[in-house]
Amino acid sequence: MSLAATGDGDTARRADVGCAPARGALTMDDLPAGSSALDCAAVGRLLTHEGAGVTVPEPGMKVTVDSLSVDGSRHGFTVEVAADGTVSYALAADPGAEEHHARAAAPAAPAEPAAARRAACADGAYAVADHKEYGTYDWWIGDDALPGNVSAAEAHRAFDGAIGTITGTRNKCGFGDVVAARSKYHGRTHHEADIDQQARCVSRDHVSVWDAGVLSPGVVATTCSWSRAMPNGQPDWLKEADVRFNTRDYTFTNNPAGDCKNAYDIRSVATHEAGHVFGLAHVGSGHEAQTMYTNSFACTTGARTLGRGDVLGLRALY
Repeated sequence: MSLAATGDGDTARRADVGCAPARGALTMDDLPAGSSALDCAAVGRLLTHEGAGVTVPEPGMKVTVDSLSVDGSRHGFTVEVAADGTVSYALAADPGAEEHHARAAAPAAPAEPAAARRAACADGAYAVADHKEYGTYDWWIGDDALPGNVSAAEAHRAFDGAIGTITGTRNKCGFGDVVAARSKYHGRTHHEADIDQQARCVSRDHVSVWDAGVLSPGVVATTCSWSRAMPNGQPDWLKEADVRFNTRDYTFTNNPAGDCKNAYDIRSVATHEAGHVFGLAHVGSGHEAQTMYTNSFACTTGARTLGRGDVLGLRALY
């Protein structure tokens, strides 16, 4: 991630940059970096950027939105509010490729498995969102319909396996690292992911939920993560992360084989989203073999296991 700008905490400077309008969704121009979310009464208000959106968090918190899109055109961003109310932003960036913000090419035909595996293990590109799970990620599954109309038990196996791929850094490249974090599934819940129909992060309810529903067309799945600042430059501490699959516009399957047509592999998408939960960000054009590649390919299972860059990103955090 690249930090757009940060305030220096100076009250006079915050006054100079002005405050947000009284009504409607905000933009970064309405609430510039260095302004005060408290002085501007912006906490709890929607802020949008290039089609993505988050609700401005309370002081001491950061919120990040990441959307997995069909064509790679949707990018996430982060809003952080310091303890004194100072606002800062981080915009999606790919340190491994200058063209990360360019529109991705249309999905290509799935690569031959051995060739795809070699590509994944040769590419060391990664990006991080600068948050991590220091303890146990406690999570639930929503009580409505699930992707692919799978049962709750099957969804649990798929999601838990995806989370386990991240915490166990499962890969076919010979890396043996294990993430120093745990997860615990707590069953089904009436709570919903704090993500609206435009794939924006709304105010959090302190319950990490994986579910399915309506998202913006072009968005296959979205993760919203909330974290709290840590001292001495350490990655922020994850406090909640919600995941939603877009079942209005896209078809999902747990077995993308044979005559699969335009269906997304539940486990592959879930592994990508679990990467966001535990602090990985997107990589872009040129890194299609990585689990954290910014767009999604139908009828493939390649993202079920991590590539070299995915593992290096987790190493950088954990």
